[in-house]
Amino acid sequence: MRFLLLPLLCLVGCQSAPKDPPIDWAIAVHGGAGTMNRNAPPARLQAYRDAMTRALAMGRDMLAGGATALDVCEAVIRSMEDNPMFNAGVGAVFNEQGEHELDASIMDGSTMQCGAVAGVRTIKNPISLARKVMTETRHVLLAGEGAEKFAKSVGVELVENKHFDTEGRRRSLERLLRERKRTGSLVPKDRRYDYGTVGCVVLDRDGRLAAATSTGGMTAKKWGRVGDTPILGAGNYADNYAAISCTGTGEEFIRHAVARSVTARMAYGGQTLEAASAAVVHDVLKEGDGGLIAVDRDGNIATPFNSSGMYRAMANSRGLFKVAIFR
Repeated sequence: MRFLLLPLLCLVGCQSAPKDPPIDWAIAVHGGAGTMNRNAPPARLQAYRDAMTRALAMGRDMLAGGATALDVCEAVIRSMEDNPMFNAGVGAVFNEQGEHELDASIMDGSTMQCGAVAGVRTIKNPISLARKVMTETRHVLLAGEGAEKFAKSVGVELVENKHFDTEGRRRSLERLLRERKRTGSLVPKDRRYDYGTVGCVVLDRDGRLAAATSTGGMTAKKWGRVGDTPILGAGNYADNYAAISCTGTGEEFIRHAVARSVTARMAYGGQTLEAASAAVVHDVLKEGDGGLIAVDRDGNIATPFNSSGMYRAMANSRGLFKVAIFR
């Protein structure tokens, strides 16, 4: 009799747990890697958490309302370019001459369309000009004076270069120039001078992936230096596998084509998003080089970094909403 009861008991008490609903949309945002340490004033750390929370909430609300991945990426990055706390737009670092040169890129993973600008000086929101390059030209990357002329032709908002000035960034420039004079080296002892980027990666309700990244570059950069941010495949990339935005020492991300390497590992090596992004950040890059944010077509999110910290935030349609700086 007891043997006959076992199947009946299993029918009543051994039902499988309900599965999680599919992820309809997902988003991750970063505000740069390696620019803060744990000993920073608590109020300053909280201010960055609050800023990341606002950017993430904007993206979450847009996605929940049915906005496209590209529109969300552009809107979130514009909001961070307008926030002087980040090294993008207002708050961009100064170059060696005490001026600003800004870079940005955006990419639609569903079509492989992309646009980028490098070394622009008067564009209030470089990410919007990058999108104009994508949608209104046959090109991918416009730089310097040519990008400025294109901006005037398409009517994006222009500002004077001093619009991007902040006192904190000026003090950083002065400290680094004094260090250079004392040591004779162009390589700063404090690697935080090398960092500072904002990025956003998105999966929308229609399954489209997009990525966008914007930066003011390195403090006291020389010779019109351009980092990885406007280089598609290096600092920013999206295809039908994943969307990636990078932050850190740009030269290393260019050398290793970091953003594209993540999706290549997924496409050709069968790796998961988590495994692919972690391998690139921890096995290919050197300690302290930076990190990335990524989202795949299933809504999985990865945010690996090998620097002291990375401002990052993530949300999805299942209710995830998380903001963090350190491990």
